[in-house]
Order: sequence, then structure tokens, then C-alpha cells
Amino acid sequence: MILVKTIFGLSVKSLFNRRLTVSLTILSIAVSVMLMLSVEKIRNDAKSNFANTISGTDLIVGARSGSIQLLLYSVFRIGNATNNISWKSYRSISKRKNIKWTIPISLGDSHRGFRVMGTNKTYFDHFRFGQKRKLQFQKGRSFEDVFETVLGIDVAQTLGYKLGDKIIIDHGIGADSFEKHNDKPFIVTGILKYTGTPVDRTVHIGLEGITAIHIDWRSGRRVIGLTTDPDTVKKIDLTPVSITAFLVGLKSRLAAFKVLRDINTFPREPLLAILPGVALQELWTLMDIAETALGGVTIMVVAASLLCMVTAVLSSLSERRREMAILRSLGARPLHVGLMFLIESILISVIGCFLGYLLYFFGIIILQPIIENHFGLFLPITLPTLRDWIIIAFVIAASAITGFVPALMAYRQSLVDGMTVKY
Repeated sequence: MILVKTIFGLSVKSLFNRRLTVSLTILSIAVSVMLMLSVEKIRNDAKSNFANTISGTDLIVGARSGSIQLLLYSVFRIGNATNNISWKSYRSISKRKNIKWTIPISLGDSHRGFRVMGTNKTYFDHFRFGQKRKLQFQKGRSFEDVFETVLGIDVAQTLGYKLGDKIIIDHGIGADSFEKHNDKPFIVTGILKYTGTPVDRTVHIGLEGITAIHIDWRSGRRVIGLTTDPDTVKKIDLTPVSITAFLVGLKSRLAAFKVLRDINTFPREPLLAILPGVALQELWTLMDIAETALGGVTIMVVAASLLCMVTAVLSSLSERRREMAILRSLGARPLHVGLMFLIESILISVIGCFLGYLLYFFGIIILQPIIENHFGLFLPITLPTLRDWIIIAFVIAASAITGFVPALMAYRQSLVDGMTVKY
């Protein structure tokens, strides 16, 4: 035990005497550990955020296409539907005895790059995200009139809107649409609280509003010379002809597969019903390649840092021949010298891992609100997880293994080689 303490003390003093080189090596390991922990946290939290985008919804129904495509445009507002669902079919399905509630969704328009979604008040009553959290208003209320709108928090903050402002809906989903529904403006009546989901980047209007702004349009084009003023439009029957998709809540989840089968074999038109959890898992599976590649890059960064450590120790080996010779002359065995080099490698990695975790932890604290506001990804600040400890243990174990190389070379140095001056 005394011998181990002596060797450990000598290793610490040796590292301190070479503190500049050792500090750079420790910093490289710290940065690689920080990067590895950060990638792992972002990967896990992104996966959790994906799963929490929609909660409490048993089925999603749309025109027959692919399950991932349906999930992307109905939940994440990415892409477009291949076809719409007739209003009659929607009403027929929503009246079935196993169905507790439905939320109709109508997509296709935008506002300055943000998607516009037509729906009704059941959206605010039944839509859930995260752990079945309900949508809440930061300001204002839900829409009641045909030409009223509720904004997601990102829309309001990015475009500087407040209650009472008027907005113009763009026709289509282009960021710079040339066709606008400028004859029928909407008034902002509500702004939702932050959710960390696509809701924050959505402009919500009623289904009647979707029908109203297209009352003068045919086949995607405005009819020249036809302009119906908003007051006249409100007197017209604005029941939609079709919708894009709808969310379904069941009275009992045991009936999910029966309702799923009934909708997928619906006789009036080809429909597709999906289970959100299953579709989310399929979506994440498609991202496995990118996830694996990202993990491979971080491992290569750690490997490069460990290689840097070995290189630094090996480069100092020839300069420390006299040091080793003096230790040998004082009675140290070759095994003791090799053990000292091994301890130095482990100390460097342990300090590097500790510093790397501190950089990672404080980096999360500083960048958390920035990432949340700009990318909608919430990174909770937690104590080290089991996976974090595994990563740190992996780095320390890898450094111990790579440290055997300089330790073995030091072990083989002889007393005569250390005392001989070479020219």
C-alpha cells in the first residue's frame, strides 16, 4: 500500500512538472467527453420530445398513403396529404359508438412560413402533448368568430404579434406566397403557452375560416372578378366539404384494433388509420442510420483524444530517461516505472472526464433556453444517468488500455539506457 501511494505521488508530481503539455491533453479529453455526453443527451431527449409531441390520441386517420407520411403532415406539419377526407366520411366515423372524441384537421395554407391549421374547439379540449398535458393560453381565448385565430407562441414571438392584431393568410405553404387571402383578414384572439411541439409554430383557425377564405377560389385559383366580403361570407353555410385528417380518442383502448380495421376497410373511400406510438417508432427507426453515424463520429473524437494522450506521453518518454534511471538507481523496479506511466494515463483521463462533465453540465444550463426557443427541443437538467457513468467509465477504461503502450515501453527501459548519453 505504501509503495502504491509512493508511485501515485510520483505520478502526480511528474504530471505537475509537465503541466502545460498535460493540460492540453486533459482539455482534448474533456472536450471529447463533453461532445460524447452532449450527443447522447440530445439523442435521448430528441427521441423523448418526438414521443411527447402527441399524447392521449389513440388513432390518426387520413387518406390512404403511408403511416409515416400521415404522421408527419398531421402531427409535425411536414409535407402534404395525398388526398383529403370527405366531411361525410368524417362525420360517419366520428359517430361510431367506440369513439369518444375526434379532432378534425385541415391543412394547406400558411402565414409567412408558418403552417395554418383549420380545426374546431375540440382541439383545445382534447389535444394532449407530453404526459397528457392540455393546451393552455398565455394570453386571450379560443377563436369564436369565423375570422379569429389562435397563434402558437413561436409564431407570436417571431412575428411580433399581440392580441387584436390582424393577419393575412397566404394561399399554399410557400414561405413567400404570391397568392394571399388579403380580402379576409383574421384577428388574433389568443396566444398559446409554450409546448415544445409543432403547436408552437402553428396558426390555428376554425374550419369555417378555411372554407370562408376559399369561397372565391376554384381549383386553387382565385376567380377573377368574384369577391365576397367577410360579412356576407358569415351568412353562407361554411360547413367544409373535406378535411385533411382527424385525431381520434376512443372510449376504450381495447377497441383500438377493431376501429383501426374498420377504418382501413371503410367502404366509402380509401382511408388509413394508424397508431401514433407505432408510427413514431417507425419514424425513429428510419433515423437509426444518422443516429449511428453521429455516435460513430463521437467515438472517433474520443479515440483521437486518447491517441493524443498516448502521443504526448510517448513524446516525453525519451526526455524522461534520466528520471527513470534515477528511479531505478534508487531501487525502483521496471514494473514500478511502468506502473507510474499507467497511473499517469489514468489520472489524465479521470481529470479530463471530470472536466468534460463540468463543461457538459454548465453548457446545458447556459444553452438550454437558447435550444428550447430556437429549435423547440427541451433539454432537462438532470443528475448523471447510468448511461453517463457508462460513457465516462468507457473513456477511463479505454485510456487505461491505451496507457499500456507507454507503460510497456517505460518498463523495458533499462538502467544502462537511462544513464547513457546518446549523440
